[in-house]
Amino acid sequence: MRFRRRRSEDPEINLIPFIDVLLVVLIFLMLTTTYSKYAELQITLPTADAERLRERPAEVIVNVTAEGRYLVNSKPVEGRSVDLLALELVSAAAGRTDAVVIVSADAMTAHQAVINVLDAARRAGLGRLTFAAQVPEGATR
Repeated sequence: MRFRRRRSEDPEINLIPFIDVLLVVLIFLMLTTTYSKYAELQITLPTADAERLRERPAEVIVNVTAEGRYLVNSKPVEGRSVDLLALELVSAAAGRTDAVVIVSADAMTAHQAVINVLDAARRAGLGRLTFAAQVPEGATR
């Protein structure tokens, strides 16, 4: 008796049921999604008067040179101690505790010189600090 050998067929993946399930899920998501229409909101926006300028807080600009020397509002500080710098910051702030200290340090300044400015501002009771930076040439804003 001679038996025929069956050819092994490659398995075939039927994609039609998969596509049917995906379409049902898509229809379900489309029907259950709610859309908000913001154009229907009736709001009255506040108006602003650009002519008025609000009062700016007092600014104390501390420049730090590459050698570690300090200038408070373009006035050189004698010596490099934190105590002298704190005294200059107190006199430059003129008793205002809301004054903003702007630290403008040279790129080659030692890190310790900038830390001394931060310490002097803390001792002077000035807690609002910011750093000045320069935008590189060719950079867009």
